[in-house]
Amino acid sequence: MNSNQINRRNFIKTSGWAAAAVGVAGQYAFSADSAQNPLPRWKGFNLLDYFSPRHGGNPNGTTDDDFRWMRDWGFDFVRLPMAYPSYLNIDRSRNITPDEVCKFDEKVIDDIEKLVQRANQFGLHVSLNLHRAPGYCINAGFHEPFNLWKDHEAQQAFYLHWEMWAKRFKNLSREKISFDLVNEPAMREDMNDQHSKSGPVPGEVYRKVAKAAAEVIRTANPGHLVIADGNNVGNSVIPEIADLDIAQSCRGYYPGAISHYQAPWANKNPDQCPLPVWPGKIGDREFSRHDLEKYYQPWIDLSRQGVGVHCGECGCWKNTPHQVFLAWFEDVLDILTAAGIGYALWNFRGDFGILDSGRKDIVYEEWHGHQLDRKLLTLLQKY
Repeated sequence: MNSNQINRRNFIKTSGWAAAAVGVAGQYAFSADSAQNPLPRWKGFNLLDYFSPRHGGNPNGTTDDDFRWMRDWGFDFVRLPMAYPSYLNIDRSRNITPDEVCKFDEKVIDDIEKLVQRANQFGLHVSLNLHRAPGYCINAGFHEPFNLWKDHEAQQAFYLHWEMWAKRFKNLSREKISFDLVNEPAMREDMNDQHSKSGPVPGEVYRKVAKAAAEVIRTANPGHLVIADGNNVGNSVIPEIADLDIAQSCRGYYPGAISHYQAPWANKNPDQCPLPVWPGKIGDREFSRHDLEKYYQPWIDLSRQGVGVHCGECGCWKNTPHQVFLAWFEDVLDILTAAGIGYALWNFRGDFGILDSGRKDIVYEEWHGHQLDRKLLTLLQKY
């Protein structure tokens, strides 16, 4: 890091990140007059093949037909959120121990590599993400033996995972693959309680972990593209890393009263959720496009200052009324698109997806044995 970057970091701390973001180094150097997002405006989906900690991934995973339809419908991006236990060779009859978190199963890793290759063959960029990293996950459901944000041992394991993946894909260009470090960072009081109180990771801690992981990844290939999810469960830009060559990923879930209406993992009492509308009053609060514009402005400012931005997850769970979902989501996509920020719907096939979502208030189109939400597909293709 040169003296200008050091001075810039001090200025960020004392004067606010947005005014100090000029001068980003590395792959995202830019003209001060430029308003263009350094990342491509990728459009696509999250794939849940290795989302579960279950060993070996989802047996009903992504097919070549899925990839072909994505390509033919105009999409060019897939994000692969992985739970690290899915590619470990461990005894699942008991809790994992710290010395087992890097017991890689080469066969499963080979399968993941083949999935990336298949996606690339259909012209899709793949963003590898640790949705569950050693010592952290936004979701409960698997015992973690330590804390990524507090324990040196967890951080060393985290770096070893990324070193392994970076070496696996050392010959792939940044046009074909990126490395999304950890999904939706937060400081949770109880890792095993889905609804326990959480807050942002201290900025200096996030910087330390992200910087070290990026350095490990780029040891395999100096050109590798690294992405960091926004702090505070993906909601907040990370000013502490704005001077690093690391892009950032936002979310398309605001407000959660719409995107996660009655979702059991996001609401303690799903049946008591107020019925969402857009725009209008949900519960005791009014929402409008203005709220979305205010929410995304820090991300837009970040991209204009030369840090790549992408929306790595977005969409609505299946219980949100479809017309409310489409009206709200069009505003989200319109704001992101105007800023040159791409998106990835969670997911392709499933509760948030365009295929087989299980929504009860729409008429599906039969599509090669699947149920297609044509209105949602048409909206995505518009943007």
